[in-house]
Amino acid sequence: MPTVLVTGANRGIGLEFVKSFAADGWRVHACARNVEKAKEVRALEGDVVCHKLDVTNGLKVANLARSMAEEPIDILINNAGQRGPKTAFGETDYDAWAGVLLVNTLAPLRLVERFIGHVEKSERKLVVNISSRLGSIAECSGDDYIYRSSKAALNMVTKTLSRDLQDRGVTVVSLHPGWVRTDMGGSAAAISPGESVAGIRKVIDGLTAKDSGGFFNFDGTPLEW
Repeated sequence: MPTVLVTGANRGIGLEFVKSFAADGWRVHACARNVEKAKEVRALEGDVVCHKLDVTNGLKVANLARSMAEEPIDILINNAGQRGPKTAFGETDYDAWAGVLLVNTLAPLRLVERFIGHVEKSERKLVVNISSRLGSIAECSGDDYIYRSSKAALNMVTKTLSRDLQDRGVTVVSLHPGWVRTDMGGSAAAISPGESVAGIRKVIDGLTAKDSGGFFNFDGTPLEW
């Protein structure tokens, strides 16, 4: 049975990942900071295991990895993310910026470092970092320093991991989920979580080792760094 671990699994895109993989018979490790409030996740049919996890807490991440030491993870999806305040030049909230970097940039690397053994044991050997095209330097249109920089840094983490894990046979990619109707994306967003995840799963299914280090849209289109 293939296995996937999803962070930020209690709502939005993360919840949709859990639903989608569980429906297809995968074993799903659904991680969320407030898992006790994740009623939809806990009510799902299928092989879904819920874990209370704050991805910014290194000890908690390490403990979870140790508790799952014998379990392979085919796909590690770093989905947990934080928007932070959208600020223009001269308005930057530096404390908020540090918090967003912890969640969006440092936590994904921490998860990979702690769970790399689990991924190596699997057949698929794939790490998916949910990024954003707002982190594309080439497409930058100004303002939104906090979120843009956190995702640009995540993309660099992806690229660096792709080189460092190449000899271990692990593929690492950044994926833009689209503008999705979630708490973060807002009600006016272009696509539903279901459409986003369906697209991402098609991209995932088609990935090969040569795609490692790539940055892709949810429809499979390569994006500029």
